[in-house]
Amino acid sequence: MFQTLFATRLYKAQLSRARNAILEQTCLSLAAEDRAGQRWAREHGYGGYTSYASLNDLTRRASIIEELERDIARHVARFARDAQFELGGRKLKLDSLWVNVMDKDAIHAPHIHPHSAVSGTYYVTVPPKAGAIRFEDPRLAMMMAAPPRKKNARPENRSFFATEPKPGMLLLWESWLRHGVEPNRARRPRISISFNYA
Repeated sequence: MFQTLFATRLYKAQLSRARNAILEQTCLSLAAEDRAGQRWAREHGYGGYTSYASLNDLTRRASIIEELERDIARHVARFARDAQFELGGRKLKLDSLWVNVMDKDAIHAPHIHPHSAVSGTYYVTVPPKAGAIRFEDPRLAMMMAAPPRKKNARPENRSFFATEPKPGMLLLWESWLRHGVEPNRARRPRISISFNYA
């Protein structure tokens, strides 16, 4: 008998794309106007724009982002229930939310989101060849003598798992899960909104 231990959950949902055109314009306007975000992206080799280090009030700046966050919060609550977090009667709260406009050839190196419980991304604009998001088995550093996995291994047995984003897709994962974004090979930018709940 097999028993699965220490499962790593990736939550996927398709939200309504009705607001994506307005979200895209909002994100592009922020990218054009936010000088501090542009400077941070340039200094850190980001390959596009991010409001990660410059704007911390996007839900108050743009009602369309506030509306999106309300939808995301419902999915985060569902994720927390499935993960069986013991929250002592409290709810996870939005800690940070930022816009990403990734230009051609831009990548996002593998990383984690410390000091948060649940992280995620909502995809606004995803042209073909925009690059997958790739997750890493958190036990990888301890697999000293483990043989490589077969190319067609079940997702739960792989060392890495990539998923191709689509417009309207929402992804959630626990913040300790290492992830990165493959190069955007499209000519148009890939636009997403990322966030952390604590």
